[in-house]
Amino acid sequence: MAGRVSIQTEDFDLSTEVHRLREQDKRVGAVCSFMGTVRDRNDGQNINTMELEHYPGMTEKSIEAMIDEAFKRFDIYAARVIHRVGLLQPLDQIVLVAVSSAHRGQSFQACEFLMDYLKTQAPFWKKEQTPEGARWVDARVSDDAALAKWGIDARNA
Repeated sequence: MAGRVSIQTEDFDLSTEVHRLREQDKRVGAVCSFMGTVRDRNDGQNINTMELEHYPGMTEKSIEAMIDEAFKRFDIYAARVIHRVGLLQPLDQIVLVAVSSAHRGQSFQACEFLMDYLKTQAPFWKKEQTPEGARWVDARVSDDAALAKWGIDARNA
């Protein structure tokens, strides 16, 4: 199986990734996944393209640490996070979080936990091309409520 975290420019196949996550593990009774796509609007503005940047090594390390935390908090067997970078178009797949466990509840919770982390704390930088020109957007959406439900203080995360 591929590693737990992939930061990549190329697209991914949901079916292939879920298959790899549960392959040869007869304990798995549930797989929960979230796949995000690029929208054509943000904050009321049309988006022509989006470009995501990251610091290689730092981003993967940060996400790996949060996967480690998910294993401490939830009874899960495996987790996989793929996040695309580079130039993306509306409708392109951008992120996948998938988690396996014996039962659905733990998979759902761990998947949501990891997605909340990615949206609020993962080190990505986003530039959107709009009809009015380019603009940098904070890709780490400051959603204190999303972190607070997991007992994480956004000021110290």
